Amino acid sequence: MSEADEVDRIVGAWNAQRPDLDFSPLEVLSRMDRLSRYLDRARREVFRRSDIEAWEWDVLSALRRAGAPFQLSPKQLLQQTLVSSGTMTNRIDRLVGRRFVRREADPGDGRSVLVTLTDDGRIRVDAAITRLVDVEADLLKSLSRADRERMAALLRKLSLTFDL
Repeated sequence: MSEADEVDRIVGAWNAQRPDLDFSPLEVLSRMDRLSRYLDRARREVFRRSDIEAWEWDVLSALRRAGAPFQLSPKQLLQQTLVSSGTMTNRIDRLVGRRFVRREADPGDGRSVLVTLTDDGRIRVDAAITRLVDVEADLLKSLSRADRERMAALLRKLSLTFDL
């Protein structure tokens, strides 16, 4: 066996106390939980350095990924960020206040609006994604490309069982 980590020690202790149970789920999911905490801290630091909040990242990155002219309807933003319409309205208001987005009339439907990423918002989200990719690559530096691809495929398979 390779080097032991804290999860190995925890599972070993449980095996000694409860040899009747299969602790293999803990071996996977406890590591995922621990890695999630490292990732969360790293992302919070990236967002702090980019002077944005995680919720701002969710909205700004959805707009940036939409491609030029970097605009989506509030309904499309809701679908991508999985928040309530009241929460989204509040978020859009706050992003308008920071001049990261603006509301524009939808030319296809005069009763609707589109949320458009401003130049300031694009600069902010582009800086954040650059930092994020660098930090996340550093978190995975001990894995080969083949290991990362295999892990991504396994996590995708697991994610699909939850219909995320």
